[in-house]
Amino acid sequence: MTGETVSCNIPPWLPLVWILVTLGSLCTQAVWGNANEMKTADFLTPKVVIGPGSVANRYFYNVDFPKGHIALKDLHAELVDEGGNPVPLYETYLHHWVVVKYYARIGAKQISEFVDNLTLKSSDYISGRNDGICQGDANGQIFGTGSESRKTETRVPDPYGIELGNPDVLPSGFEEKWMINVHAIDMRGVVDKMGCAECRCDLYNITKDALGRPLSAGYKGGFLCCYEGTQCRLNQGFEGIKRSVYLRYTVKWVEMDSSVLPIRIYIFDITDEWRRTSNSTGINSEHNCKVEYDIEPCNATVLAHKECIDTKRLSLDMPFSGYMLYGYGHQHAGGIGSALYRQDGRVMCTSKPVYGKGKEVGDEAGYIVGISSCYPKPGTIKISKGETLIVEFNYSSIRPHTGVMGLFSIFVADQLPKPRPSLDIVAQNQENVSLLTMV
Repeated sequence: MTGETVSCNIPPWLPLVWILVTLGSLCTQAVWGNANEMKTADFLTPKVVIGPGSVANRYFYNVDFPKGHIALKDLHAELVDEGGNPVPLYETYLHHWVVVKYYARIGAKQISEFVDNLTLKSSDYISGRNDGICQGDANGQIFGTGSESRKTETRVPDPYGIELGNPDVLPSGFEEKWMINVHAIDMRGVVDKMGCAECRCDLYNITKDALGRPLSAGYKGGFLCCYEGTQCRLNQGFEGIKRSVYLRYTVKWVEMDSSVLPIRIYIFDITDEWRRTSNSTGINSEHNCKVEYDIEPCNATVLAHKECIDTKRLSLDMPFSGYMLYGYGHQHAGGIGSALYRQDGRVMCTSKPVYGKGKEVGDEAGYIVGISSCYPKPGTIKISKGETLIVEFNYSSIRPHTGVMGLFSIFVADQLPKPRPSLDIVAQNQENVSLLTMV
């Protein structure tokens, strides 16, 4: 709450139960709606110029973002053209977009854009990554999705929020900044849209990575073959013009106050090659998240007798405790679902992709256009520190897939909202008041 008084004009002739319910709900809603009003703003990244079959992998630093001590409630993004019109996935595939927080020393030279990632190791910059559990430069985003962006729910449930701009935790002499990474592939005229989207090295004619290092033996596709400036193979004779696209991102937030409870963000990566390590303070873990992996096709015998499904499971020790409020599993084309389990097999959250069936924006046939998410009732799923949870990702293996992902994101809170009086309690109070009046 902000401390401002909210008056509720209630006629004296109304029943006491109505008055109590109103004071317990409507007036509270008035405080949230007026004193802590939801704000929404649309922003655009700088333009990205791409031609048929080309790849853009841009890192935009110091982008526009709400300022102050706020609570982030939601963030959505999509590619648009110069007229502000949404761009369909079969024209420009949005491989991924991520929003990353960092701190810049006040007065230091500001970074505006790098076409490839800049590791912020200078003394003028401090990473503001999420709460884990990957380490280093892997999966440090606050928000981010891929082709599913338009139809995937990512809102933070009330009364929670992602706390930003807290002056008590801001490093001295630094200010909060934001970076957006946009990885887009122009699909116009390419010989194999799905192969180009999966960054197959043979379609890009790539044998070395962005730094000129030879690719490892057996590397068939992924990030290393579709970096900034690479070109996917076009149909013979196809000609097309370059175009400008932008990432339009919509931010929703409220002012941070005592009515908002903060959450933490964790991302579990199915490729995590983690191991337990012992140190002087007890048991710790080192996490090495590879981010992407390949799906090998099933053989003819398996295909003839059952569905071809590639299932990967990973057991992880939780380095935190809290209440799970949200879950969602990011997958690429070929994905058929993901889940988070307890060690005894109880399901905490399942997440399934939605595939498009047409040509309209948001329903592009063959592409993942949305992924379901979980919103368990606060307090019903508690995670204990040291508990082992199991992440599972499933892909169709009828055909091979390269550079796929399996990232499971969750929101976790330390606190539960204070309970409100139930209608039964309110009715009982009215009955007690009535008895007292009779006496």
